[in-house]
Amino acid sequence: MPGDGGLVGEWESTMRVIVFGATGMVGYGVLREALLAGDVTEVVTVGRTATGQQHAKLQEIVHGDLADLEPIAERLTGVDATFFCLGVSSAGMDETAYTHVTYDYTLAAGRALAEQSPGSTFVYVSGAGTDSTEKGRTMWARVKGATENALLKLDLDAYMFRPGFIQPVHGARSKTTLYRVVYAVGTPLFPLLRKVFPKSVTTTEILGRAMLAVARQGPTTRILGPAEINKLGS
Repeated sequence: MPGDGGLVGEWESTMRVIVFGATGMVGYGVLREALLAGDVTEVVTVGRTATGQQHAKLQEIVHGDLADLEPIAERLTGVDATFFCLGVSSAGMDETAYTHVTYDYTLAAGRALAEQSPGSTFVYVSGAGTDSTEKGRTMWARVKGATENALLKLDLDAYMFRPGFIQPVHGARSKTTLYRVVYAVGTPLFPLLRKVFPKSVTTTEILGRAMLAVARQGPTTRILGPAEINKLGS
């Protein structure tokens, strides 16, 4: 991880943020941008394994059961923004197992933050094609739609990020083997993809910056697609 960059004085206020899923591709990118941000004074990561990173701003919470955050609830107070980047591919998973990771883990975090830091910003990384009606044929889209809808009912300033194709940069790396192969093969094509589909392709850097921008600015729209994410993170 890079060292601290920027000056706190660049911003009107400072933030204490939490990143769930910081060992994954998106979470790694978000963690990097949070550590670089001058107005972020502390970054707390929550996950089942440590990130392996060291930084003066970084505090890590290693917790085995992400569906039950009661044992660490006291450490979730005084939070300004939570970036929930934890997720899995639905490939090969039945709906029950996928729901446990996607819905149960996310809502455990959302409910804990609503109780310990009510009104704080909560950004959930969902995905393009998420089904807000919860009635479509695509399993993952229904589950993510239900997750979004439940989060929006909590005492949080909640935002749903629905990115399209995400290019990993600055050392970010997917934990899914198939995705790593796709990224490795597709890397030379990213410049072309971003030129042809500028509103559908983003990077882990832009995604992280966009989350920080949401925490600072609080846009009026609650569901942000690729174009809105790219605009905020540019």
